[in-house]
Amino acid sequence: MNNLKYAAIAAAILSFAGVSIAGEQAAMEKPYMFTSTTSRVTAVVEAINHETREVTVKKSDGEIVTFTASEEARNLDQVAVGDIVNAEYVQTMSVEVIANEGHEPTAAGVAVLGRTEKGDMPGMEAMNSQIVTATVEEINIEANTFKLKGPDGDINEFTARDPENLKRAAVGDLVVITITDSVAVAVTKGAAE
Repeated sequence: MNNLKYAAIAAAILSFAGVSIAGEQAAMEKPYMFTSTTSRVTAVVEAINHETREVTVKKSDGEIVTFTASEEARNLDQVAVGDIVNAEYVQTMSVEVIANEGHEPTAAGVAVLGRTEKGDMPGMEAMNSQIVTATVEEINIEANTFKLKGPDGDINEFTARDPENLKRAAVGDLVVITITDSVAVAVTKGAAE
């Protein structure tokens, strides 16, 4: 994960409204947030050249898109004009502040890819998940700021949107940021004419 993306994510840390928990326990809970965004696209194959692998589709909003399918797109020979392409993209992000038990900031990731069997209609699913941890180096309640040390060793200062979250975190806490991007694409036969 590049430093610019890390800094943008870190800016959200301790800046969000934490999970609502009833009673006195809420004041003791560490900040946490989760967001999810889903985009769906449906398109009809308008033209296809199996030799060059160039495909033209018309999205449901009328936009025409032309692209060249990579060699990884298995079973392109099964696709014909009129077939339906459905794609879904989901991005989730969670940020959790936890008590640190001596861990240093780090970054890791995992990616998986699956696709349809040979002879089936084309389809694939892919997921890429990145986990970054940072340590809380400083909390300044009066100035409404906090500093985080990232995996690269840099320390950056941020302003909290919700000052109450600063009271629920402590210097030395570990901030765990998880971002997952998932995409699924499936091609189905169009209605018979």
